Amino acid sequence: MNNKMTEEQAREYWKRNLLLMVKLLAVWFVVSFGCGIMFVDLLNQIQIGGYKLGFWFAQQGSIYVFVVLIFVYRSRMDALDREFGVEED
Repeated sequence: MNNKMTEEQAREYWKRNLLLMVKLLAVWFVVSFGCGIMFVDLLNQIQIGGYKLGFWFAQQGSIYVFVVLIFVYRSRMDALDREFGVEED
């Protein structure tokens, strides 16, 4: 395992790390604010298991999405760490 990165590699690593975080935060924002607040009336026209979809997103769906985002971040960062040779044992 090579933990030495050049300054250029370190900049590229952090650039890609920040880009990943921005993308995931955008998904988080759209799900929590968009689906739970802004589009709730539109989503409430659809029902799943007897519950309106907007209500479901506000109460349960957003939590599931957040947990999925955690696993996506972990997976993507593991791949990025391996690519740059800074993975942990």
